[in-house]
Amino acid sequence: MGFLDKLFGGTKDYPPLPEDNAAQARLEQVKGPLEELAQRVSDPLEVVPAERQAFVFVGKPPKRFGIAWVHDDKVSGLKELADDHKLSQVEVGKMINELGQAYEHASAAPRFSTEVGGKKVVVIPSDGLEREVHQIIERATH
Repeated sequence: MGFLDKLFGGTKDYPPLPEDNAAQARLEQVKGPLEELAQRVSDPLEVVPAERQAFVFVGKPPKRFGIAWVHDDKVSGLKELADDHKLSQVEVGKMINELGQAYEHASAAPRFSTEVGGKKVVVIPSDGLEREVHQIIERATH
């Protein structure tokens, strides 16, 4: 099935995340909650590591995806963000659209693979994508 997945746009094989990569150290900072998320979710995960946090695209960005935010030893999904900050459906839709565009802006950023919680995930160590996702969440929640 792996061969057919590659032919028809399934998962891509990325090189392993180097041990000495700064993204590896950032992933270690959020290891516990990130492992719980990986074990709980069956959809593909693409992790954007940041300082003491990570943003996780869940599903198939930039079209069909959700977002999880790993911070303060917990995972917040889009629903929690919307509920906590009383965001309307229109505001949530705008945020999802902006996150999809941010993902597309980083399409040339290098990607790596690693294992988290027994699951193969994609790691995108992009300062630009991290900054853009953080700004989108900040704008929507403040």
